[in-house]
Amino acid sequence: MDQYDVIVVGGGVSGLLAALTLSKHGKKVLVLEKEDHVGGNCNSYLVDGFQVDTGPHAITHLEEGPLKRLMDNYFDYLPVFEDYGHYYVRTEDRFMKIPSTIREFATFEIFPRRDRLAITQTITKALTFSAFGMDLSAQSVYDYLPETLSKDTYDFANAISFFLSGRSMYETSAQRVLAGSSFVRDTVTQEHFENLIDQNEPVIRTESILESVLSTNLHTSLRTRIDSVAHPFTSLSRLATNRVGISQAYPRRGLKSVLNTILYSLPSSVEIKTRCPVKRIIEKDGKAVGVEADEIYHSDMVVYTGFATSLPDMVGDLPSPYLDMLAGIDHTKSLTIWLGIDDVMEEFNYTGSEIWFKDTPYWAMPISNYDASLAPDGKQLVGFAFVIDEQDKDDRAIKNAYQTIYRAHPDLEGHVEMKHEQILVPEKAAVTIDGKFADIRTPINSLYVVGTDTDRRSMGITRAAYSVIELLRVLSEDNRLY
Repeated sequence: MDQYDVIVVGGGVSGLLAALTLSKHGKKVLVLEKEDHVGGNCNSYLVDGFQVDTGPHAITHLEEGPLKRLMDNYFDYLPVFEDYGHYYVRTEDRFMKIPSTIREFATFEIFPRRDRLAITQTITKALTFSAFGMDLSAQSVYDYLPETLSKDTYDFANAISFFLSGRSMYETSAQRVLAGSSFVRDTVTQEHFENLIDQNEPVIRTESILESVLSTNLHTSLRTRIDSVAHPFTSLSRLATNRVGISQAYPRRGLKSVLNTILYSLPSSVEIKTRCPVKRIIEKDGKAVGVEADEIYHSDMVVYTGFATSLPDMVGDLPSPYLDMLAGIDHTKSLTIWLGIDDVMEEFNYTGSEIWFKDTPYWAMPISNYDASLAPDGKQLVGFAFVIDEQDKDDRAIKNAYQTIYRAHPDLEGHVEMKHEQILVPEKAAVTIDGKFADIRTPINSLYVVGTDTDRRSMGITRAAYSVIELLRVLSEDNRLY
């Protein structure tokens, strides 16, 4: 029977990034995935000639964020990124760039003039508090906003909250909106990264360091944007200069290209088994020593990347306070509708994404504008993402979503030649005021949890990368990394 240094339960992007990093630190790793493919929500596939992603994605924090640190230090290959573009808001009669500075808010005609003044004052106050270290994570967006706003302005704030946290403005914190609007930015410099993992020996680095390949692996406009930011701005200075889309990108060839670069970078010391659900995590004398799947696998350490809320089904006798914490994790369900369009429509002639904020809010991306190969010649592919009620019936949510899309785009229905729906849990823990997040460490010795229910920063792949860096930090502290 083979003995592994690490068994990773789950082959989503968090599990694969954990396997990649730990293997580059000399570990023999086994990844067990219950589905017949790896990647989880970091994947793409073909539908009637159109290549759809598992939900629309913007890869964020590419200037000095966690994914860049992992790419710099562990990847052998890199995706090719395209500049993300801008964020827009659409109404029945307007299509405008979403403001990210005080000056832009003051002229944002979606809001009544009185609301614009109130919003600019509110943002200034929030950033002042944040600059002086005050934590706004326990105060909801709704409670932080003035009480005199119009319905449209409240609806806009509610839509933004849904797409940043998976919950309404009553449950989303003001801090979350500041971070999601790039007024407050989390960075991970190389020096910070090295300090986090307390290097006793150099990380095994490749020649594919992002900064050295910008000219060939990053779109020119995105390189220019990164090069222009020599020093991080303070929160207050961003009142005048903030750029929401800074260092955001979409991967050429679709989301699957990110998955492929991870897989291509895995060394031979990583073994992956699909269609291999884990039934339980084996513990002995309070320590995780392996897992039971199609057979018994032994290891010195187990890294669990499934839903933390399902951990009690895998491990017996977890302490009551830990179980209570897991029970406090909130989940969000999303619906993505992919539409293949028989022509290149003028109303989708942009790169970036748009938000429709009335009635049933959506977030939409015409991803074939980044790479025409994602759609057949002369055609277009657009994804529309909705946050849906976990208690709502799926067919009803889908029906309401189509009604909203065709209300926002009255001429679209006659041009649709492909429809495809996905119902997903985009992240394992919603960033709500009262929602809990699991710790990397568990009460079981040598059992660790990683994934988007262990870190509240950013979203999607970026949040998964944050969690993996935290895993490396914890393992270094526990003397298990080297």
